[in-house]
Amino acid sequence: MTVTDDPSGTLRRTPLFDLHQEQGAKLVPFAGYSMPVNYGPGILAEHLHTRKAAGLFDISHMGQIRLTGPEAVPALETLCPAELAELGPGRMRYSFFTNEVGGILDDLMVTREAEGLFLIVNAARKDADLAHLSQHLPHIGIEPLFERALLALQGPAAASVLGRLAPGVAAMPFMTAMAVDLVGIPCFVSRSGYTGEDGYEISVPADGAEVLARRLLAEEEVAMIGLGARDSLRLEAGLCLYGHDIDETTTFAEAGLIWAIGARRRREGGFPGAQALTAEVSRRRVGILPEGRAPAREGTVIVAGDSPVGGPSQAPIGAVTSGGYGPTIGGPIAMGYVAAAQAAVGTEIGLILRGQTHKARIARLPFTSHRYYRG
Repeated sequence: MTVTDDPSGTLRRTPLFDLHQEQGAKLVPFAGYSMPVNYGPGILAEHLHTRKAAGLFDISHMGQIRLTGPEAVPALETLCPAELAELGPGRMRYSFFTNEVGGILDDLMVTREAEGLFLIVNAARKDADLAHLSQHLPHIGIEPLFERALLALQGPAAASVLGRLAPGVAAMPFMTAMAVDLVGIPCFVSRSGYTGEDGYEISVPADGAEVLARRLLAEEEVAMIGLGARDSLRLEAGLCLYGHDIDETTTFAEAGLIWAIGARRRREGGFPGAQALTAEVSRRRVGILPEGRAPAREGTVIVAGDSPVGGPSQAPIGAVTSGGYGPTIGGPIAMGYVAAAQAAVGTEIGLILRGQTHKARIARLPFTSHRYYRG
């Protein structure tokens, strides 16, 4: 996670801003918003709490968009490679907008609704995504819902906690969604998230967000969790962060995301950059386990494993895109891109840290097993 500066001093606030202050949050600029990076217990404790109980995250900075009309499904398939035509109401897909060479303009979640599609896109890209949709889908109803709040309840206790408010949600399988009243507030709940844990994302009207958040926090298993732990959780789960592990210069093939493209879409194409499905890949996204305790941060140069101790003048074979300490792993972990010939699990590599080569090896992703509820 990269914290951004705010030279204009015009950071936006989510509907939970006052609650964050009350909870002792350390607020930082992120994607144009004042967001909590952590609270009193700190990132390590918040990470571990989510793994063993339930963490409540404010992700209201994300963009919510609804596409309406009978042509919404085939229209969106012209911009992203998701298999949507056979997607039943209340089912979800992970996908991405692509450019003409298969680069990733943004990754997103798509839910089929009775009369259209509901999208959740990244905070830093939501205005660009809205413009992209408006430009290419002029005959589709496009409704930005940027004023709505979005909460994520993640962890092994999430189902029992939310089930106390709405019993039906406990039976929802992973990657499904439904309209649910929570404490009298009409919400749209999906069984999804970006931590690798079981849990939910809850779209809620802005004026009901704080009421709902306080009700969830009244449950003993639930604690507020900041973006710092969300970042370490998703890194352990081997999940990409847009603008770091994926962007318009990386193709879905390089990023190892072809799994998100359905068989029909692979066969028929019909989306920008479909030729990247069969193009030769010169680099691949990999997991990295450094030896020792020193973390490899974003931008760390990767060299071949037989490189002698020395500085970054050695020929690089890649670079780290996300890295830090994995609390569940108990040591440093990272993701990055390396030359395809060096991408096999177990391959020894070197990391240039403070001018010295440190040993590491390519590791299988994810670092921690996903614990999604599949019913």
